[in-house]
Amino acid sequence: MLESRASAGAEAPCDPIRAQSFGHWMPLTLAALGVVYGDIGTSPLYAVRECFKGQHAVALNLVNILGVASLIFWSLTIVVSIKYVGLILKADNRGEGGVFALLGLILGATRQPSPRVRSMVVLAALIGAALLYGDGIITPSISVLSAIEGLEVAAQAASAWVVPLTCMVLVALFAVQKHGTGGIGRIFGAVMVLWFLAIAVAGTWEVVRSPHILFSLNPIYAWRFFQANHLHGIVVLGSVVLCITGGEALYADLGHFGRRAIQMTWFGLACPALLLNYFGQCALLLDHPDASAHPFYGLIPSDLLYPMVLLSTMATVIASQALISGVFSLTQQAIQLGFCPRMRIVHTSAQIKGQIYIPSVNFGLMVACLVLVLSFGASSRLAGAYGLAVTATMALTSLLYMAVALWVWRRPLWKVLPPVALFMIFDLTYFAANLFKIFDGGWITLVVAGVIATIFTSWIKGRAEVKRHLLSGLFPLDEFLADLQKRTVARVKGAAVFLTISPEGTPFTLLHHIKHNQMLHEQVILLTLESTDVPLVADEELLDIQRLPMGFVRMVARYGYMQTPNVPRLLELASGHGFDLKPLETTFYLGRETLLITGRSPMMRWRKTLFAFLSRNAANPSTYFGIPPSRIVELGAQIQL
Repeated sequence: MLESRASAGAEAPCDPIRAQSFGHWMPLTLAALGVVYGDIGTSPLYAVRECFKGQHAVALNLVNILGVASLIFWSLTIVVSIKYVGLILKADNRGEGGVFALLGLILGATRQPSPRVRSMVVLAALIGAALLYGDGIITPSISVLSAIEGLEVAAQAASAWVVPLTCMVLVALFAVQKHGTGGIGRIFGAVMVLWFLAIAVAGTWEVVRSPHILFSLNPIYAWRFFQANHLHGIVVLGSVVLCITGGEALYADLGHFGRRAIQMTWFGLACPALLLNYFGQCALLLDHPDASAHPFYGLIPSDLLYPMVLLSTMATVIASQALISGVFSLTQQAIQLGFCPRMRIVHTSAQIKGQIYIPSVNFGLMVACLVLVLSFGASSRLAGAYGLAVTATMALTSLLYMAVALWVWRRPLWKVLPPVALFMIFDLTYFAANLFKIFDGGWITLVVAGVIATIFTSWIKGRAEVKRHLLSGLFPLDEFLADLQKRTVARVKGAAVFLTISPEGTPFTLLHHIKHNQMLHEQVILLTLESTDVPLVADEELLDIQRLPMGFVRMVARYGYMQTPNVPRLLELASGHGFDLKPLETTFYLGRETLLITGRSPMMRWRKTLFAFLSRNAANPSTYFGIPPSRIVELGAQIQL
């Protein structure tokens, strides 16, 4: 399914900011603030509140407040600053980051693990990706809901409007996805700069008034917190983890901005602003325990409350937009890697390749978010479902990072194990703390992740069975050409393209065509589309062309897992090799399999049924591959699974 190549990790990481001048990288860092830090940047709206006012809140006293502040500081420091910004960002696959980037590095390593370990690595990546979908339906819901809840602080009568306004904002957000975000994306960075400056100033004021909150920089206060609260302290840790829920986004957005831009914006603005605001909220609670219902808005002067609600809503919309775009990108990668069926992908920008829109995914996310908001009704209740998927993904990322360090970078175990062990202690502790949230709503993310993982694994198994069936009766191409020379077959003008799943043998569509039509075009192209373990493949490396006798040509197009195949574009590239191929004058032959679940394949019957359903509802190949529908001829075959 994935073509193994020499380790892509050995190449110098692609850091777009490094080769640019000051005037060029400043806009890049500004844009990074608008995309990378949306999720983690809006966590102050609800993280501290959940510790002292949530379903598993602790008492408001000096030990607990200093303990929570210490836990937040060290969580941001160890997990985000050291783990993600310091180390994980270095594990780039030709400049790209994310779960599938780690998987691509591992599968492309020259030193390969055993088949069983390799399968476990693929499964870990699939589960990690599936968990991110579960996170994807909660982040927009809790972020927008918590922002608009600020109206309750300004006027209690406004509480009845919180849920309707939240739903309106979410519907509007998902409705504009089809138009792309290129235009409004330019202002995202400016809004987030204003947001981080605002929360930093608000927090600094309270820190200056109660400077003893800075004692919490000492980890001894975190230890005393657990001494005082025992098991309850572990449960509260499930609320503390809300301050680091955007850590995965830092790594996933690596390819858009580069490691240096992300590091500069984190240490230069985002991290200091977040810490000041968290310390400010905890300092406020030391003097005003009654502010625990909304400690974030308790930092804001009453005259500035409505403007802050507006700014918070804008920031949470940006956070939601970044996550929605991330889910689109993740889905595209899964399709290209062969993990899920084809879906209609709309490119909303002619200049930016990453600007895509997937209608079916967008609609599913919108419905899920609205159901969550209407079901839970308050961000404090929704926080009970948040964190479980994120912490599990963090643990899987740590394990995949260790695999990259051992198999791709070939570092000795004694160098790799200590930092990964430290990260795993944090990751697994957070995950264990969030297990208590399962009955508070955490089961929702597990169900979503389970459904997505089931789709992934069923599609992989099903496509493997289909491929095995098709390849088992594959007729050697050299024998086909030799037999063709002995026969009289009419040749007509023009070109025909036969899409085939393998660069070996004769496509069954070609055999059926000869059998029924007894003719061939003057030029016959056997085209195979393959996905590689790298994110992007340059045009000059995209096509491998082999000229064969009797006007036959074998073409193999190798795409990166972040690219969508476009057959007309391939024909344009082939023109540079002496071919004159015009999409509107070329006939494309595609195979259409009719799946029967009555065969003897080792797949369970329910998996066969699911795979057959997914296959029937996959996007039309003409739409997905950009082939003119009027030029397609489909030839069917029945396959028993």
